[in-house]
Amino acid sequence: MFTLSEENYLKTIYHLSLETSNGISTNAISNQLQTKASSVTDMIKKLSDKKVLVYKKYKGVTLTDFGKKTAANIVRKHRLWEVFLVEKLNFSWDEVHDVAEQLEHIKSPKLIHQLDSFLGFPTHDPHGDPIPDADGNLKTIEKSLLSTLLKNECGICVGVNDSSSEFLQFLDKKDIKLGKKITILDKEEFDNSLSILIENKKLSISNKIANNLYIQKS
Repeated sequence: MFTLSEENYLKTIYHLSLETSNGISTNAISNQLQTKASSVTDMIKKLSDKKVLVYKKYKGVTLTDFGKKTAANIVRKHRLWEVFLVEKLNFSWDEVHDVAEQLEHIKSPKLIHQLDSFLGFPTHDPHGDPIPDADGNLKTIEKSLLSTLLKNECGICVGVNDSSSEFLQFLDKKDIKLGKKITILDKEEFDNSLSILIENKKLSISNKIANNLYIQKS
């Protein structure tokens, strides 16, 4: 059994591990959780004793197979709850993260199995992130940042790199949603801002926005 704090550490290490094939440094964990390095060191010792991770000096932290499955299960619960909140309780996609952060710590496997079935076994959460299956497997799709597309290229919006409430609310104002087709009409050499077509609507967006939208090329 893991405490809420231990689960948050595991989830953070899991997310960081998806971005690299190397061990995760204590500094990276500390920065992500905005906590002291000494607190991270203490937690690593506790989690190492519970056989969910291995720490090697100068090489950082790696999750064991048991640790990966445990962490993936936390992520699975979080993303399933986000789907439930959006699809069944009419939350907007910018409201669900904090609520799901609380719900992800519920310890009932039967509840999560029933929730998954009730939702029709969704593969992605409202932000386009893949939902791990019950065995911890994560299916990913090929996607590119909108900023990497060239003029006249197009694709379907499949996710966001920034899931902050502020960014999601901005996208809502511009009616930029997952599943919509985006075509690059023009790209400014000076600042890499883009002129785009979303369905039948023309928009100008900054490079910062384009760097936070994932596209599946078509």
